[in-house]
Amino acid sequence: MASSQEEKATFENAETADSSGASATGHHHNKAAVAGVVAPDDFGFSPEEQKKIMRRIDRRLVLTVGAMYCISLMDRTNLGAANIAGMGKELLLIGNRYSIISLVFFVTYVVFQPPSTVIVRKIGPRIHLAGITLLWGGCMVGMGFVKKWEQMAGLRVLLGVLEAGFFPSCVYLLSTWYTRYEVGKRNSVFYLVGCVASAFAGILAYGIMQMNGQAGLSGWRWIFIIEGIITMLLGLAGYWLLVDFPDSKRQNWSFLGVQEREWICARVDADRGDVKPQPFSLAKYLRAGSDIKIWAYAMIFFNTTTVTYALAYFLPIILTENMGFSVGASQCLVAPPYAFAGIVMFATAWAGDRYRLRGPIIIFNCILCLIGLPIMGFHTNAGVRYFGVFLVTAGANSNVPAAMSYQANNIRGQWKRAFCSATFVSFGGIGGIAGSLVFRSQDAPGYRPGLYACIATTLLTMILVGCLSLYFWRLNSQAERGEKELECDSDDNYEPGFRYTY
Repeated sequence: MASSQEEKATFENAETADSSGASATGHHHNKAAVAGVVAPDDFGFSPEEQKKIMRRIDRRLVLTVGAMYCISLMDRTNLGAANIAGMGKELLLIGNRYSIISLVFFVTYVVFQPPSTVIVRKIGPRIHLAGITLLWGGCMVGMGFVKKWEQMAGLRVLLGVLEAGFFPSCVYLLSTWYTRYEVGKRNSVFYLVGCVASAFAGILAYGIMQMNGQAGLSGWRWIFIIEGIITMLLGLAGYWLLVDFPDSKRQNWSFLGVQEREWICARVDADRGDVKPQPFSLAKYLRAGSDIKIWAYAMIFFNTTTVTYALAYFLPIILTENMGFSVGASQCLVAPPYAFAGIVMFATAWAGDRYRLRGPIIIFNCILCLIGLPIMGFHTNAGVRYFGVFLVTAGANSNVPAAMSYQANNIRGQWKRAFCSATFVSFGGIGGIAGSLVFRSQDAPGYRPGLYACIATTLLTMILVGCLSLYFWRLNSQAERGEKELECDSDDNYEPGFRYTY
């Protein structure tokens, strides 16, 4: 855990976010501007005003990207619901065709991610995120009219191109607004809003299926059409609701005033000293790839998403084929485990921020998976196996924001952060490919190889976190003795005193 004496006392009071933009700015004066270095306290905001500013950021930023991520998750994982609603029969998804349709999305999803964090810096989140959301909503509507499985696969490839820039840009954007021990709860709320809301997509899909026959279209086609229209509407709303980076001069609609954004920049700069990006250099951007820690974070996320995507794509199928539930019951039974996951997710994120822990939170979630997977796979009673689904869903999904916070706490520098977000989420996409393949149709109804793969990836996560924690402890000890500066290249001008969080 990072040593507390290195932390600035300023952050102990400021927790979470809202202020009426211009209202608080008029009567405060920046007393330290002449000195060239502005401390958060120099802005004169009272603790109550600071909390109001942070509450406003939370409502506007976290809830907006969370709602858009909900739609993103829903749009990429509604294949399971559509498949058991008749898509499999109508498009002749025999053999491994369903797995192919599931995984081709991730090929372009991974390939097109690395440039996204550079693009979002250049043109801003409002245009970038709202634009791609609107476009992939149109792609979703098109899926409701395909005649052959090859056409569905082609649209899934296009969907991967359009969704590629969304998640890494959101992870990057959130990390620029909050200090290191505030980002855990925000990451969990961002993912929780998306995860829990998209869990109810099964119930939504079941309701939409009842439109079967309307306008001569099958129920599964209406799932894509209705959800695509919802996505397009949210993309349009996102153009006004999304906010830019705190140091950006671009205008945000009805948001914080200039001085409040400067205060945000000052407190983030005091926390880790990297609020303003240095001029973009491809060599410096790619040089971040020489840091082995970035690839360890990415591998942790790969392991995590292998399990989460395997659940997302195949849980409805497992509930029907392996546990014997009806189609309607399976659609609805997907929701409770994700609701439970939301509770565990926020509780562990709160504990992580409160006690400045990252590694132990990931280990705890992995233990939930390792208990739940054998129960889900090997118990003879369907009800008990369904209880195992609760544990696996909670552990795996809670590790998504936990891993996001782990990497966000332990890197410094805007372009290194951008590179890390891109590689981190790219490996998550590769985990999606693995998750699409681990539960193969020929392994039904037991799906034992898929269960073994999920257990193996969970164990690997625990090993990686253990090794990183020991490594961070050793480097922090060296830094305490004054032997080295952490996360600071020779040409960087960041504040000294950075410590890793483990």
